[in-house]
Amino acid sequence: MSAWFKRTDKGIQTATEDKKDTPKGLWYKTPSGKIIDTEELKKNLYVSPEDGYHVRIGSKEYFELFFDDNTFKELNKNLTSRDPLKFEDTQKYPDRLKEAQVKTKLKDAVRTAVGKSLGKKLVVAAMDFTFIGGSMGSVVGEKIARAINYAIEHKIPFLMVSKSGGARMMEASLSLMQLVKTSAKLAQLAEAKIPYISLCTDPTTGGTTASYAMLGDINIAEPNALIAFAGPRVVKDTTGKELPEGFQRSEFVLEHGFLDAIYERKDLKKQVNLYIDLIQNLPIRK
Repeated sequence: MSAWFKRTDKGIQTATEDKKDTPKGLWYKTPSGKIIDTEELKKNLYVSPEDGYHVRIGSKEYFELFFDDNTFKELNKNLTSRDPLKFEDTQKYPDRLKEAQVKTKLKDAVRTAVGKSLGKKLVVAAMDFTFIGGSMGSVVGEKIARAINYAIEHKIPFLMVSKSGGARMMEASLSLMQLVKTSAKLAQLAEAKIPYISLCTDPTTGGTTASYAMLGDINIAEPNALIAFAGPRVVKDTTGKELPEGFQRSEFVLEHGFLDAIYERKDLKKQVNLYIDLIQNLPIRK
């Protein structure tokens, strides 16, 4: 058999990602098996036109979505976590943080900003699931608290975009205290009569659901988002029962009274601002 079939010559191998006929990341496959061009997906706000599947996006994309001309001022952007508990599992917590920061180019799992949305100022806090599973540690709680302070001080409505796996175990009880802290701040926001809209995206779980994600004047969600305290697998293992179809997805949660509405991504900006105008009894912006 010739050397060609035996592939003894190693000099003609091409790494898959270097093959020009299939550039990396050209196609996206949704869970239902629909395939879409990634450029088309981006133009469609990362929603598959084939089946309406909402691909997970982060703070960068939500800021683009809500702020006019993607113009905003980021708040407290350099806050980073410390390691008061000297936590170590498979790696030291500071190393894990550094790795996440390099990989995601983010400082932590939430970004907060102020800018104009449909011509009026809005404070937005948007979480990033890519940063240690969107876990809520001291920095997440502090940045949300400071964003609420900013909203109170400047009398600007507040929007929270939740996307989280829950409390960050590496910060233990300090992480759990963020539930109390953010909830207390939201109570102050309510006392100041400033609107708060909570948007739950896939996934919104754990301590996030048990605090700020469910405390909005209006609680809304994207379609088919997982919204839960404990995830379906944990519930199933604990109860030993089969779960109903669509259990803990936004449609199921809406049906059982925990959400006010579900909106597709393309309608979010209009609907959030409509609620703000209605709550403040102001003329509705077009």
